[in-house]
Amino acid sequence: MNLQLLQTKLGHTFRDAGLLQQALTHRSHSSLHNERLEFLGDSILNCAVASILYDRYLQIDEGDLSRLRANLVKQQSLFEIAQKLELSQFLRLGEGELKSGGFRRPSILADTLEALLGAIFLDAGFDAAAKVIRAFYIPILDTVDPRTLGKDAKTLLQEFLQSKKISLPLYNVVATHGAAHSQEFEIECLVPKLGIQVYGRGGSRRAGEQAAAKLALEVAEQAAQKAPAAARKSKPRAAQLKLAGIATVQGDEPAEKKLVNK
Repeated sequence: MNLQLLQTKLGHTFRDAGLLQQALTHRSHSSLHNERLEFLGDSILNCAVASILYDRYLQIDEGDLSRLRANLVKQQSLFEIAQKLELSQFLRLGEGELKSGGFRRPSILADTLEALLGAIFLDAGFDAAAKVIRAFYIPILDTVDPRTLGKDAKTLLQEFLQSKKISLPLYNVVATHGAAHSQEFEIECLVPKLGIQVYGRGGSRRAGEQAAAKLALEVAEQAAQKAPAAARKSKPRAAQLKLAGIATVQGDEPAEKKLVNK
């Protein structure tokens, strides 16, 4: 186990090697494990990420900052960072966890990453831990849209339609498949004004709605991208009609009103 390699990946060299060993130790391995360090690291992580978001996004309110932070520090996000560090090769696990593939388990990897942050804090202080955390997250933030990160498909579809002044989508259960204990729901999502009718499937009604909303949003966004081009093509024709002295009829106006006095 080359712990120097891990320290290089982290960007921090421990003065107290014992802290690093403890941070990598799962409770299945020995009594001196990493759970207390994990508790500490969780708080350090939340504080550091909150500071990064506060400084970076000056126009975003408290609610959206909280949403962003929650998405960045959730287990899946930490697991992905741990994978980039190849943290699984440095874990100290008990025999049972090794046999059951604990080194691949997202919860164990995410918890160990938090424990490492707690260990860095104890080894060198908050600034050192925050520096490591910034190195994890700045590249991520450079590639995401803060307006949508962490929002589910139904929320994004609703916001998109509201921005276009279009009525909210309709969701209907079309069918259920499978046995009662493992049902799959087929959900229809309708956006009548845009002529959208799509279907999604999921292990629950909510999951099916999310799948359908994701597809509906993709269709709606594609239609919106094409719309400007269509509008530009229609402008010359509209100009010609105006020059010819023909006005647009609103509603059910009599046909005689189509002629405009010259």
